[in-house]
Amino acid sequence: MADHCCQKKSSALEKLSKRQSKVLWIVLGINGVMFGVEFFSGIWSNSLALTGDSLDMLGDAIAYGSSLYVINMGNKAHARSAMLKGIIMFASAIAVFSRAAYQLSFSIPPELTVMSSIGFVALCANLVCLYLLTQHRSDNINMSSVWLCSRNDIIANVSVLGAAGLVYLTKSSLPDILVGLLLAVLFAKSAGAVLSQSLQQLRA
Repeated sequence: MADHCCQKKSSALEKLSKRQSKVLWIVLGINGVMFGVEFFSGIWSNSLALTGDSLDMLGDAIAYGSSLYVINMGNKAHARSAMLKGIIMFASAIAVFSRAAYQLSFSIPPELTVMSSIGFVALCANLVCLYLLTQHRSDNINMSSVWLCSRNDIIANVSVLGAAGLVYLTKSSLPDILVGLLLAVLFAKSAGAVLSQSLQQLRA
């Protein structure tokens, strides 16, 4: 009886891992493509918000890759993967702060058509990712942390579109810079939460 229960549990866990793996591969592909699109569009359009969001896409793609690597491993490996995600999110925040300093130095206004259209495409892409990840949000710390990354992406995308609207209304690049800085703060706070959670699990 005990062996039968163990076999059923093992089979259920294997099926869960396969479902998680499939979802992670899909969102990894989406984020990888959107990183390239947003990064080059952000540089070309001089949009700090768009460039910052692209770095977050890159961080997420790396995070999803690490999640795939540990998907069949134990809790310690999941916690180390979550810690890597936190470090990547902090690195993204630093990159955005650096870009903000550059933008402030030259006061170059962003190109609104590119900024708004790419921002909308990124929002649609991340809504798909969030929907897919929500189904596995409570599976473990690993899936919980990647869900948090995806949720932050939605907030970032809406902020990019809001910044585009404010730039249009004010004829100033300041809203784009401010939104980029706010995104950096959000990334840093989320990184702190992920790192704290992963450290607790590593010490358990």
